[in-house]
Amino acid sequence: MPHSFGYRARTRHMFKRGFKEHGPVKMSTFLVNYHVGDIVDIKANAAQQKGMPHKYYHGRTGIVYNVTPSAVGVIVYKVVGNRYIEKRVNLRIEHIRHSKCRQEFLDRVKANHDAHVAAKEKGERVNLRRIPAQPREAHTVTTKDNSPQTMVPVPYETTI
Repeated sequence: MPHSFGYRARTRHMFKRGFKEHGPVKMSTFLVNYHVGDIVDIKANAAQQKGMPHKYYHGRTGIVYNVTPSAVGVIVYKVVGNRYIEKRVNLRIEHIRHSKCRQEFLDRVKANHDAHVAAKEKGERVNLRRIPAQPREAHTVTTKDNSPQTMVPVPYETTI
């Protein structure tokens, strides 16, 4: 049989639905609001073939640049040779979801602001920079049955 190079070739596992997620698209998918500038993840939903992205864009993250009643336009950067090309992809909202890639940053900004306000009230300075994981402090594990022992080598004996 000849080899297939179709639009959905080699997507047997890529586009499959998850465990107990088969069937029609949930109504909550359509109630999510998208705005220009939102960061979204592209994940094709096999239950809706209309407005489905090409398999290349499955799993990519992009920025919304256009919103229509049933679809959104997303800017995705694609590596072509030695450069990045800006691709503008129009997708139905069943195939996208808000990205969580920025959530850790936004949480850190909020925590830093709260720490800064608290330190300003006390009149002291606080270090808001991230610090890499440092080596753990040295310590001795002791219990009543497990006290430290000094180990010494056994003296060498000849049997000649």
